Amino acid sequence: MLKLLAHLLDDNAREIKRLRGMVARINELEPEVQKLSDEELAAKTQEFKERLARGATLDELLYEAFAVVRETARRVLGMRHFDVQLMGGIVLHQGRIAEMKTGEGKTLVATLPAYLNALTGRGVHIVTVNDYLARRDAEWMGQIYRFLGLSVGVIVQGLGTAERKKAYQSDIVYGTNNEFGFDYLRDNLAVDPSELVQRELYYAIIDEVDSILIDEARTPLIISGPSSKPTDLYYTFARIAPRLVPGEDYTVDEKTRTVAVTESGVAKVEKWLKIDNLCDERNLELMHHLQQALKAHALMKRDRDYVVKDGQVIIVDEFTGRLMYGRRYSDGLHQAIEAKEGLKIERESQTLATITLQNYFRMYEKLAGMTGTAATEEEEFRKIYGMDVVVIPTHKPMIRQDLPDVVFKTEEAKFRAVVEEIARRHAKGQPVLVGTTSIEKSEILSRMLQKRGIPHNVLNAKHHEREAEIVAQAGRLGAVTIATNMAGRGTDILLGGNPVFLAKEEMRRRGYSPELIAAATEYGPPKTPEEAEARRVFKEILEEKTRLTEEERKKVVALGGLHIIGTERHESRRIDNQLRGRCGRQGDPGSTQFFLSLEDDLLRLFGGETIANLATRLGIDEDTPIEHPLLTRAIESAQKRVEQRNFSLRKHVLEYDDVLNQQREVIYAQRRRVLAGENLREVVRGMIEEVVARAVATYCPEGVHPEEWDLNGLAEYAAQVFLPSGVDPKELEGLRREALRDLLTSRALEFYERREAELGPETMRELERLLLLRLVDEKWMDHLDAMDRLREGIGLRAYGQRDPLVEYKLESYQMFQNMIAAIQEDTVRYLFRLKVAPAVERRVMVENRSEEEKPSRTVRREKKVGRNDPCPCGSGKKYKKCCGREVS
Repeated sequence: MLKLLAHLLDDNAREIKRLRGMVARINELEPEVQKLSDEELAAKTQEFKERLARGATLDELLYEAFAVVRETARRVLGMRHFDVQLMGGIVLHQGRIAEMKTGEGKTLVATLPAYLNALTGRGVHIVTVNDYLARRDAEWMGQIYRFLGLSVGVIVQGLGTAERKKAYQSDIVYGTNNEFGFDYLRDNLAVDPSELVQRELYYAIIDEVDSILIDEARTPLIISGPSSKPTDLYYTFARIAPRLVPGEDYTVDEKTRTVAVTESGVAKVEKWLKIDNLCDERNLELMHHLQQALKAHALMKRDRDYVVKDGQVIIVDEFTGRLMYGRRYSDGLHQAIEAKEGLKIERESQTLATITLQNYFRMYEKLAGMTGTAATEEEEFRKIYGMDVVVIPTHKPMIRQDLPDVVFKTEEAKFRAVVEEIARRHAKGQPVLVGTTSIEKSEILSRMLQKRGIPHNVLNAKHHEREAEIVAQAGRLGAVTIATNMAGRGTDILLGGNPVFLAKEEMRRRGYSPELIAAATEYGPPKTPEEAEARRVFKEILEEKTRLTEEERKKVVALGGLHIIGTERHESRRIDNQLRGRCGRQGDPGSTQFFLSLEDDLLRLFGGETIANLATRLGIDEDTPIEHPLLTRAIESAQKRVEQRNFSLRKHVLEYDDVLNQQREVIYAQRRRVLAGENLREVVRGMIEEVVARAVATYCPEGVHPEEWDLNGLAEYAAQVFLPSGVDPKELEGLRREALRDLLTSRALEFYERREAELGPETMRELERLLLLRLVDEKWMDHLDAMDRLREGIGLRAYGQRDPLVEYKLESYQMFQNMIAAIQEDTVRYLFRLKVAPAVERRVMVENRSEEEKPSRTVRREKKVGRNDPCPCGSGKKYKKCCGREVS
């Protein structure tokens, strides 16, 4: 009775029932669609587009479109969508999140809603977590779209502007979250319409949606330029930090990851630096350097938070364990770590453009996602992105065994037990995958296994290059694999091994080049005779390796499938579930178990004294595992508390970022209009009127007697900004405020007309456009820095019983208004004085991207001057006969 009641109250069960009804309608169309010839099937795309043009909706076309895609996949790829995959496709089309277990074929699922929504001609973006998956999926699934007459593009690192623009014009575009985000920022730094690459943001399907929208949500994408701050202070404080005594000179809070200097610490630093008062306003920069040096020394651990490679500090992504090439900690922390490690310090940078992934993806008209683990974060998805989660049932029953946790008193005892368990299972040939939370711990475990003579593979940020290969073979007979954080690895673990990767390895052994191997495994027709021959050889090897892995698979299944050992609970249950989800795919057998210790970060920081007291009361020795229902409940409770805390932090960050985001949208929308070549004549005239009105309000304020107005100051300001020819203060005497404003406005507008006649309307329009773009960019960059500084100190307002968020909104609004006023004032000032010359400004820009071998650099370009155009210097001659003579 209770089960029946629970089922009736289960929203997900009701949703699945409704989806099954829709799938039944798609299945009814299958016999009819199967009768169509290839040409008739491909012609369905044009038919659907015409029906849309006549007023049909996508929901009305869904059943036929899904049936067409399913049949195309069967003919082209030899893969027929399962009913559960159709369910996932419907959920994605509805702008929701489909939770589908690992191995359920999410790559194929995305083809259904992508095709349906691409019929609108507005472009569909399919977002993956790395370049390899974007390329693979675009080529692999692209066969379906191309058969049906749709174009496919791929956006990966290293493409030029023309290639990106062409890719974005495609009906369906595969790419990584970072590439889409950086293209948006670059488009809003462009100085010529030809540099724009993206179209409207209509519909995005995000693979590994929890990894992108939650784990990486708080990390902003930043395009920055070099700053001129000196670096020697970082070395000074890197020498000071180790001399301070923890607990006495400073305190560390690992929960909030903060460091606080005590009075004793301050006194020592003042003595060493020979200064009177470190907390004095003049020494704020020194205090900031001390804080960052202590943070680098006490909180940031090498081989956990970062690695040192080729003389550089490279951040390790705490969720995926990958190296984040090019990405740097902000606010001087990265420089402090470089000083701590004795490396060359890279100069600090100034932010040119920034956006969080949260705010970028919320700009899409429709957003959907898929992942194996989202249900535990449904509240966050619903509140922040307006997406709910539908848990799709598996195609085959899930028979994985999740064994209870075992907890030890010390970390050392835990690792000994893990090694024993690995040795026991390895001895009988069962494959084992061990999940660790840091590089350091994966290497400790690796050394212990080496001593026992157990062969194994290690996958962490240091061995990132072999990632797909190592993961693919983790299900082979007797394989032992140690992996740091298995989130979003994107490669299935097949029991018995992955024949495709084995075939590639054999090709390498036979001397084929990496390029030829890649071509041999691609989809589509071969381009050269060498490629055709390589494909023939690859096919032969693949058949042989498939027979081998099938035999091995039977043995692994008999042994119980892949066994997964977790060496620590993560702060989020979702990450633990991702590790568990690596086994038991498509009805395979498998088992999982977590080995914990009371010294683990989660239990030590968030488990409270309950767990430690329990262990003491039970009087258990080091090597005896503790098993108690109270312990299991305490661990779950700790995880839920941390999840709630992290959600609150992300929500808090978003509330502040939303303020900046509203301002960003205003600035970027106006910038786009300028870039599109909108005639700015009336805009500039409006600016002149506003600058004059503000000047009159400042020097002749309301409520002040006319005799007390500062007419000399007004005349001086007018001469500096909007009346270069000057104005006699005596002319202004005796005039009322409105008359003053009218007189100055008419004079300024007259000067503007003369300036236009002098330069010519075309040159004037181009000058206005370039000048406004330049000033908007400069002022916006300064505004971003000012907003950062405001946000750093705004929390202190709480001590005055004021809400920091309300204060932040009020002050940021005033700062934004001041920025707009400064843009208007400088535009008028420069426009009235600028001498036009052919100098080209070039600015180096660096993106804080991850996953790439080198930081990407782009160069801003001014519009090129044609040889027969009027020379920009204002001489009246053609460019080729004036300044252009010096240009070869």
